[in-house]
Order: sequence, then C-alpha cells, then structure tokens
Amino acid sequence: MIETLITHEGGVRLSVFITILLLMVLAEAQWPKRERRFTRLQRWTANSLLVVVDTLILRLVLPVLALGVAAYASKHGIGLFNILNLPEPVSLVASIIVLDGLIYGQHILMHKVPMLWALHQVHHTDLDFDATTALRFHPVEILVSMLIKMAAVLVLGVPVAAVILFEIVLNGMAMFNHSNLNLPTSVDRVLRSLMVTPDMHRVHHSVVPQEHDTNYGFNLSVWDRIFGTYRAQPEGGHRGMTIGLTPYQDDRPLGLLWLLGLPFMRRNRSNLDSA
Repeated sequence: MIETLITHEGGVRLSVFITILLLMVLAEAQWPKRERRFTRLQRWTANSLLVVVDTLILRLVLPVLALGVAAYASKHGIGLFNILNLPEPVSLVASIIVLDGLIYGQHILMHKVPMLWALHQVHHTDLDFDATTALRFHPVEILVSMLIKMAAVLVLGVPVAAVILFEIVLNGMAMFNHSNLNLPTSVDRVLRSLMVTPDMHRVHHSVVPQEHDTNYGFNLSVWDRIFGTYRAQPEGGHRGMTIGLTPYQDDRPLGLLWLLGLPFMRRNRSNLDSA
C-alpha cells in the first residue's frame, strides 16, 4: 500500500496542482478583487521560473523529501503516532492538524528571525496578489521548510497518506488564499471561521507593518485566533491597500535574478523594517 502511494504520489500531486491553479486563474479573471498593477506576463514569468528553480534544487539536494521520511518511520516504527499505535484515521487527522500548526509557527519564525526573513521577503515582494504569489518562494527557503517538515514527520511518525494529503491540501489552500478572488462578504465570513480566505491572507501582504504582522495561517484560521495574530480587515480596504514591501515598490521584483540574489544583498540581511 505504502509503495503504491509513493509510486503515484508525484503524478497525483501534479494533476491536482495544475487543476487547482487553472481553476483559481479562471476564477480570478471572472471575479477579480483588485485591479492589477502589472500584467500577468510580467509577474507570472518570474513566479513560474521560481517554481522551476525551486523544484530542481529541492530534488537535487533533498531527493528523499518528507514522503520518504514518512515511509522510513512507518517501516521502523519511529515517531509518536507509530509508538502510540493509534487508529489510522486518528493518526491521519491529527497529523494534518499538527503539521498545519507547525506551518503557522514556521511562518512566524520566517518573519521574526532576520536570517529567515531575508529569504522569506522574496515572497512578500510580489507587487500584486494572485494565485501565483503562492508559488513565489526563494529556493533556500523551500529547502529550510522541507528540512523542518522532514524532522516533524520523523518525530511524529506521520503516516505516508497524511503526508501526501497534507501536501495537496497545503498547496491547494495556498493558491486559494493568495488568489485575487472577490468572494461575497457573507461567504468569506463563513469560510474564514474555519479556513484562511483570500481577504484574510491579503491583509498579511500589506506594506503596513501592523497589518503585515498578522494572519500567518495558510490553511486553518484557528491558529491566528488562538495566538492573537488575527486581523479582520486592512485599514485602507482591500482595493485601497498597497501590496508588497515598502523598499521595493518598483519593477525590480519582476526579475528572477534579482529575486534569487535579494536575500544575499547586504542591506537586506538585517532589514526588518517591513517584516
């Protein structure tokens, strides 16, 4: 069973990823929330190329990834859930909830630790906010995130199925809550009681520090509410707010090479003014 899941994992995840991305792109075009500052071609080129670079580097440096660690832990009975021998459905649900909480905590660290913020600011330099923003991460941040996830999977003994499902949910939800989608207020209100919506996460991409330092969740909205990092709306409204980081409100964030080099520029290694 485990071998079958691992064998088909790549194809399943890729199919779901492409499907959700296309759905979000079509929905954004039909029901946009904000007007774009730059054309799709200008922004999507850099964001798409970052995905390619991230994937190649990740596969070269960490070919095993979290799925391989989960299979190893399951085979050798390593990790909390394997030791407790919980029913599979319980382990599955618990794993997804705990991993989601871990992503929330990791996201806060990415903003608070200068070295990590130097990497994470690449994500925040996007000057518009749509589904492709969810793909915009520096490759070194992707490596750091994967190492954290692999460690968590090993310590917890996360089942293989849970790792696959969590990755699919995380990627899909990230594209959804980064989308430029104009949800009706009533729908948004109901959805955000459980999950992170585009309006909720858009606040996090504001240039205003008090707004930028809120709404860290990617999937479940409960974490921000529990730990006091929740903010309902931006002061300037969703159409009036400025997206991105204050020092980079020009066309530099549209270039792939600039994005790859940004964390290593001297002035950015300790620049927390917009963190």
